Amino acid sequence: MTAEVKRTPAMFKGGAGNKLVADIYGEEGQPVLLMHGAGQTRHAWQKTAELLVGLGYMACAVDHRGHGDSEWILQETGGYDFPDFASDARALAAALTERTGKRPLAIGASLGGIASLLAEAGPDTSSNGSIFSALVLVDITPRVNRDGVGKVHSFMRAHAQEGFASVDEAADSVAAYLPHRPRPRSNEGLKKNLRLHSDGRWRWHWDPRFLEGRRRGGSGGEAVEAMLVEAARRLTIPTLLVRGGSSELVQEEHVREMLELVPHASYADVTGARHMVVGDRNDQFASAIKTFLMELNGRH
Repeated sequence: MTAEVKRTPAMFKGGAGNKLVADIYGEEGQPVLLMHGAGQTRHAWQKTAELLVGLGYMACAVDHRGHGDSEWILQETGGYDFPDFASDARALAAALTERTGKRPLAIGASLGGIASLLAEAGPDTSSNGSIFSALVLVDITPRVNRDGVGKVHSFMRAHAQEGFASVDEAADSVAAYLPHRPRPRSNEGLKKNLRLHSDGRWRWHWDPRFLEGRRRGGSGGEAVEAMLVEAARRLTIPTLLVRGGSSELVQEEHVREMLELVPHASYADVTGARHMVVGDRNDQFASAIKTFLMELNGRH
């Protein structure tokens, strides 16, 4: 991270009073809420946060419930279904609005995009108006390729319980899953997604019970998709869909449906990127974000 970008640790309360840990980059400007994908942590947004600060925004990158340093959820205080993550997004939007006096812009990748979409326009949304000023959905649409979802979940489940003997072993697993991506020279970045347990094993930095949540591909999958379709149809704020050109989840037909549901939405295709767009082609992703923000500023 460049020295001139200030990063401040922060803690928020989620929809169930659960602790959410975040990093706030910069001190001024309209806030941007950055919400990562399943199995990731807030650290996935570092380059994006630095870009946003350079453009005059304040960025808030948060760990989802059950991820990173945020609190794992007990069943009596909620769970890991999509609406649970949406309740956290609503709480975060309210806190950032109160802190800055401005509605945040939301950028959500995969799970983070779903949480942001439902927070803005889902069935539990109040009639008090928009909570976000604009929305960026990163490689996520109401309907996706379920085989692709299955592959992602298979990778996450493969070592969720037994973990890895070393960080190098975890790196080998990631490299096999992402053969298109050059392997980093150092595993220091990967360490932020792992936790060393008392038995000497390294495990992913998220609650294994997260995979039990009622989401797409599992029980109630069709009802979940119907809920997401209706939320997309209700969107009125400026919206950008960014798709990985080689995404395992979002196919061209899903993009067409999304643009029919949200006809005012902009669209950017990131060539060569798979589902993890930000990590695969960060330069192209940054370019798409900059273009969208410039258009927003031109409108207002």
